Amino acid sequence: MLSQLKKLFSKEAEPASALDEKTTAIAALMIEAALSDETYCETEKEMVASVLKRHFDMTDKEVLEIISEAEKTHANSDQILYFTRTVKETVDFDDRVHIVEMLWEIVYADGVLSDYEANLLRRICGLIYVDDVESGKARKRVLARLGISG
Repeated sequence: MLSQLKKLFSKEAEPASALDEKTTAIAALMIEAALSDETYCETEKEMVASVLKRHFDMTDKEVLEIISEAEKTHANSDQILYFTRTVKETVDFDDRVHIVEMLWEIVYADGVLSDYEANLLRRICGLIYVDDVESGKARKRVLARLGISG
């Protein structure tokens, strides 16, 4: 019984479902970012898949499963608080900054940043405790990587 308790509280023994919940929450935030300008175009969908695949080293099948689950979860949620709380509570600060960078990639997928997208990113950053300075640095890295002048 003691060994089972140790496993339960050990980070190394984190169940796959916790990783899935965390990844699903991150993917749902990406979908929210893609939808914030009221369009979820094919370019943005492809960018969500590409970012997930690249940052989480997933197979195409895993990416499709996570996106499908995130779309369902997102559709059944009327707010982002569940997703941001999951990220805030399960992801360390440096990785949260990395998530913000991923979100900037999504909102810039169509090459244009709308006021709604910028507002959403500011709200998400506040809810996951990433300050404006770190968010700004992440944004600049994305702009440079995508070749967009900001």
